[in-house]
Amino acid sequence: MSVGYENIAFTVLIGGKSSRFGSDKGIFEFSGKPFLAHQLDILYKFNKPIFIIAHSNEQLKIYKQKIYFHDNVRFLLDNYILIDDKHIRTPMIGLYTAFKELTGLGYEKAFAFSCDAPFIKYDVVELLLGQPTGYDSYIPRWNNGFLEPLFSIYPVKDGLKRSEKCIKKKEFKLVNLLGKNWKIKYISIEGLIKPLDNNLISFINVNGPIDIEKLVKYFSN
Repeated sequence: MSVGYENIAFTVLIGGKSSRFGSDKGIFEFSGKPFLAHQLDILYKFNKPIFIIAHSNEQLKIYKQKIYFHDNVRFLLDNYILIDDKHIRTPMIGLYTAFKELTGLGYEKAFAFSCDAPFIKYDVVELLLGQPTGYDSYIPRWNNGFLEPLFSIYPVKDGLKRSEKCIKKKEFKLVNLLGKNWKIKYISIEGLIKPLDNNLISFINVNGPIDIEKLVKYFSN
């Protein structure tokens, strides 16, 4: 049996500052629609519950004005119960928020995404969902050892415990989320994912004009 048949939910983080980009990346329009809408077009095909984690009600209001969301989408706001400084914006808080909600709802796994990688490939998502059971986490890894933590599957209960500890210690790098005793299945990006996504567009994180140029070049070809 594959991980995709477990009790899993998709989680999409949209609450980043977008400071380098200059505007909210999730609603930046490319090829006729917002980045997040492109991503959701792929995720909807899996018929899984989708949780979108935002930083404020104001942000969600803007998104709902610009994007039509299917009925399987639910919305969460960054949970700052563990930290005093409400100005800190980090994916760790978004993941903590998701893990806390999904734990209460009885989910076992969370597949985490970020809206700044809008052109994920169906086959790559399917590859991770199709991995064998028996692992705590499933994470794409480059040959140089670099990980893609926001295109990864995490254990909900253990993820909640780890993210809580990280936030309390203000250790916000996502590599700190991984438990030392976790059984992790690393998915080779060059070996297993590249044959499904030759240009590895699934991992183009849009942070500035140069990344937009990469997307324009890809789609023009």
